[in-house]
Amino acid sequence: MKSRFKTNAVTVRRGDTVRILRGDRKGFEGKVTRVDRKDYRIFVEGITRDKADGTTTLIPIHPSKVIITSLNTDDKWRRKTLERKGGAVGAELPQGKPEEKVEKMEELAEAKEAGGA
Repeated sequence: MKSRFKTNAVTVRRGDTVRILRGDRKGFEGKVTRVDRKDYRIFVEGITRDKADGTTTLIPIHPSKVIITSLNTDDKWRRKTLERKGGAVGAELPQGKPEEKVEKMEELAEAKEAGGA
């Protein structure tokens, strides 16, 4: 993700695919289903625990213990954030984006390179 979007840090959001790096479920990869901003935890689909009464519940995971493997770029504000950070220029753009905007982004990238050189 770092080489693809050319950015070091992105906040975890619902719909992102993450890989767990620490704990009993190390190496597991799944989609984020919920983000708890109050307790600063995320919930990944498939990471569950069986309770004593037989029901299953999602296990909260701290976001610093995961790495994002694929971003959910359906949100226009997130795409703008990536563009602002310089990550969307030259990266694989999400489907459904008009080609005119892609061309404009490429022109801006070329102008930025020419101005900085």
